[in-house]
Amino acid sequence: MPRSIEPAVGGEALRPLPTEFAVVLQPELPSLIKEIRLEVTRAYPEYAALLDGPYGESIRFGVEQSLSVFVERVASPSATSSLRDELCRGFGRFEAYEGRNLESLQGAYRLGARLALRRAQKLGRRYSLSPALILSFADAILSYVDELEALSRDGYMEAQARNGTRDETRRRRLLHLILAGRPVPQGALTELAEQTGWRLPEQVTLVALRGPLTLAQGDLDIDVLFDLSYPQPHLLIPGPVDEDRRRSLGSALGATRAAVGLTVDLADAADSLRWARRTLELVESKMIADSPLVFARDELTTLWLLSDPALVAHLAALELAPLDGLPASRRDRLVETLRVWLTTRGTADQVSSLLGVHPQTVRYRLRNIDSHFGDRLADPGHRFATEAVLRALELQGNRYAD
Repeated sequence: MPRSIEPAVGGEALRPLPTEFAVVLQPELPSLIKEIRLEVTRAYPEYAALLDGPYGESIRFGVEQSLSVFVERVASPSATSSLRDELCRGFGRFEAYEGRNLESLQGAYRLGARLALRRAQKLGRRYSLSPALILSFADAILSYVDELEALSRDGYMEAQARNGTRDETRRRRLLHLILAGRPVPQGALTELAEQTGWRLPEQVTLVALRGPLTLAQGDLDIDVLFDLSYPQPHLLIPGPVDEDRRRSLGSALGATRAAVGLTVDLADAADSLRWARRTLELVESKMIADSPLVFARDELTTLWLLSDPALVAHLAALELAPLDGLPASRRDRLVETLRVWLTTRGTADQVSSLLGVHPQTVRYRLRNIDSHFGDRLADPGHRFATEAVLRALELQGNRYAD
């Protein structure tokens, strides 16, 4: 680690940071992000609830982008920041939709800056960095926070201008409150629903949309709640999506890709949105066939099998361990034969027809499989686990790839 990093202009503080300082900062990002998240949620409990809800992933991504872009600019002052800019505007829009001012968001930005400066001071002691460099860092991080605040202020003003009526803001706040998860604040929900004239349903269905897009309340049924904020727009539909709702959605969304979650109790709305978003992700990765409107209820097995790819990999290593040590090509042929046989429980002739090989070849492979697995495939638990793993691996192979 270099010990002689100085501000870009020798001996002067408050100057642009030297590009090599990025080498010092980069390894600190993961732990600094965790520290900022912990301290911000302690200081601002409203953000703690948001991080645990359906908006948590977007918020975490926005924080990561904000810090990463700062380091990227140290390394390359001309680095672009369009994604970070939109995410910061999104933070401002969200505060407007929630009916809050920008005080908490600005406080969170400044708390993050103080934590970053404290970390820089520790690095200064560790690597004997000059006081002038730390002063330059302090100036740079404070200027950067001003930039983040300005972007969020732009988003806030944009949302206020677009909100139009107080009722629209209340409807959006109602949606956010429903998605906050258990325990459902029933009193607050009832009060806000009464203020907006929205009848609380027993069940709801969430719809995930691929944005950005523009919709107005007039484009949708009057009882549909929605939030079109970047990057994860979504709708809440009271009750199930029947044929009438389906036609209405198709008319309103046009060519916009959408995924419909499961119909659930009102208290479980966040689960419906989570499944809808996961369905949309699998459509985009071509693991689920694309269509204008995809329903999670038609893809439950796929959602389950691909819910944790890392766990699937570990289970595959465990269940297919008897084939370890075989040449890759031979192992792949045996795995494919085993998958088809477990799926169909067919005869050698039936399996050979599906694989496009000679029945005698299938018989030879099945004998090989039997010799490697022994009694494992006779055990219902191992057989089920192996079949599930092979189905998940097939899905991960991008069955719908072009």
